[in-house]
Amino acid sequence: MNKINSSDKVAIMREKFLNYYQYYMYVIGFVGQLIFVFQSYKIWQTQSSADVSLPGFLSCFIAVCSWLLYGILIRNSVLIRVNSFGVVVGIICLVMILVYGY
Repeated sequence: MNKINSSDKVAIMREKFLNYYQYYMYVIGFVGQLIFVFQSYKIWQTQSSADVSLPGFLSCFIAVCSWLLYGILIRNSVLIRVNSFGVVVGIICLVMILVYGY
């Protein structure tokens, strides 16, 4: 008879939790990066970046780039995918900020 001891049950529960949490972090990570998409849309719609704080934007963009580098260094696929998306849409937003008036 194969009996699962309590430490094995904890390990199984932990693994399931981590799998669900990884999926959750994909969703939250992409949703969090949508701020760049929304900002880009607003700039494009108004044809102006006058209301955008360039220092504020750059600090957020540097943070996203740093998280991407960290994800690459530790080989974490969630951090790499989410922050790669963030860097791409951040670059698009930065170009729009510069084109439309900063």
